Amino acid sequence: MTDVEKVIATPAAVALIEKLRARHGALLFHQSGGCCDGSSPMCYPRDDFIVGDRDVLLGTIGDAPFYMSPSQYEYWKHTQLIIDVVPGRGGMFSLENGEGVRFLTRSRLFTDGEVEALVAAGRF
Repeated sequence: MTDVEKVIATPAAVALIEKLRARHGALLFHQSGGCCDGSSPMCYPRDDFIVGDRDVLLGTIGDAPFYMSPSQYEYWKHTQLIIDVVPGRGGMFSLENGEGVRFLTRSRLFTDGEVEALVAAGRF
């Protein structure tokens, strides 16, 4: 088992990413864990967000890289993040704001085998 993904997206999330990409160009996601909207995945135009030197790249969803702050990663590193879409208002600065839906992070714990595969691949 070497193909363990740290972040995946539901079909609804991928569809929204494609819609936002058509409107805004290349995208990226960042989840910081800070105040306000920080606990939600935020979607930005790729050229409008500066990724921190210590931010962790978890993977890509819908061809958009997904980063997380180091402190958030320490909390979530034992889980696979599943980015979904639910009705509601997006984060103030996130591109889905005004679409009537927002991105939501769901998660599941990695199995022992998945953790071992991530460790062996140097990705944990």
